Amino acid sequence: MLKKEIQLAVEKGEMLPLMEEFYTIQGEGYHTGTAAYFIRIGGCDVGCHWCDVKESWNAELHPPTETDLIVANAKKYAETVVITGGEPLTWNMEPLTAKLKEQDLRVHIETSGAYPLSGTWDWICLSPKKTKLPQEDVYAQAHELKMIIHNKHDFLFAEEQAAKVNDKAILFLQPEWSKKEEMTPLIVDYVMNNPKWRVSLQTHKYLNIP
Repeated sequence: MLKKEIQLAVEKGEMLPLMEEFYTIQGEGYHTGTAAYFIRIGGCDVGCHWCDVKESWNAELHPPTETDLIVANAKKYAETVVITGGEPLTWNMEPLTAKLKEQDLRVHIETSGAYPLSGTWDWICLSPKKTKLPQEDVYAQAHELKMIIHNKHDFLFAEEQAAKVNDKAILFLQPEWSKKEEMTPLIVDYVMNNPKWRVSLQTHKYLNIP
């Protein structure tokens, strides 16, 4: 394909900057401990200073890949597919999710919600960031709110976000990995005093898997 054709295909969501794809056990949030095929899409301008996949930020580093190829790889492995990033909603997710649903796959997303929701989703994990707040439509449709706790002020931010999300969303507090020794005891105490919240841990890192 010519460069202009590739650029147009990416803009339409027919090709996406694919960083990596892998089959593993989900490590965080509501679906912790279950098998899933992860598709990591490059490109993010949210800019979390503690992001553990900063190499995903620059979409130009990751080759535009046809959604048909992404789907063909995914259906070999799992019944559940998780689209993550980067920030996947930077791109039009409609073509990819439509093709995944055609294969009878459950399709989840992990997103900051910083861009309007596109695509068809069985599960939306919203993880808001202070640097670029979620769009209203993502608050309204999120199944799960996962708040990363890096310092004590993040508890206040978590409550502000919980007030905006829909009533059915399940609420999680998760320690940022580099501060887990300091923040985990605070999270435990907070959840015991505020039982609408649940604790989420990055169990995949404890298990030493992707």
